[in-house]
Amino acid sequence: MTLEEYKQRASEQDDWAPGWDAIDEVFHQLYPAQEPAHYATNMVNRAMFGGDAYLDGFSIYQSPNGYKHILTYGMTELYTDEEAYGGEWSRWGYEMTIKLKEDSNEECMWAIDMLSNLARYTYTQKRFFEPNQFVAGNGTSIHIGTDSAITALLMVEDTEAKGIDTVHGRVEFLQLVGITQKELEALKDDPAQAETLIAAMKKDNPYLLTDMNRVQSYL
Repeated sequence: MTLEEYKQRASEQDDWAPGWDAIDEVFHQLYPAQEPAHYATNMVNRAMFGGDAYLDGFSIYQSPNGYKHILTYGMTELYTDEEAYGGEWSRWGYEMTIKLKEDSNEECMWAIDMLSNLARYTYTQKRFFEPNQFVAGNGTSIHIGTDSAITALLMVEDTEAKGIDTVHGRVEFLQLVGITQKELEALKDDPAQAETLIAAMKKDNPYLLTDMNRVQSYL
């Protein structure tokens, strides 16, 4: 699509969101004919209107492999913006995902809050995440108010959603994976062990679900 074609479509379609459409296409290919549960951020809470919400929304897909696949919208450029056209990266260059073995969407709301907090951190601190990077917590469960050995996060490339080139630039899908405190401490000592940890986890958990009931450590 040329810049002139981009401008023309933007002028003809007020609600055109090319970045959003590109993301949806990736997940429609993963989950054909499935309409995800979508949760939009309240407009008055969005950062552009003075609030503290830096994401526009979330979708939750039900994987045939038995888990919920959660996706963010808002780390990349979703809407028409001539200045963003043809960029190398679409805004931060990724959307976040996480996979949870939960029975209902309501049981995933804590993870949506966590993703929102991570987005706020990136936007306010101007620090983005990359594959194999870990995010340390305070030594307690990442699901606040619950008892779990999963106390931190590891960033990996989504095991299913592959990156795409859009009119606004490259978009990757960065999957968050819950890890134990023991695994976190090992990564702090030697960050290069991230690849070893990922490979070990995949033997039992090929899609890298975050299982809040896991107590076994792979490092």
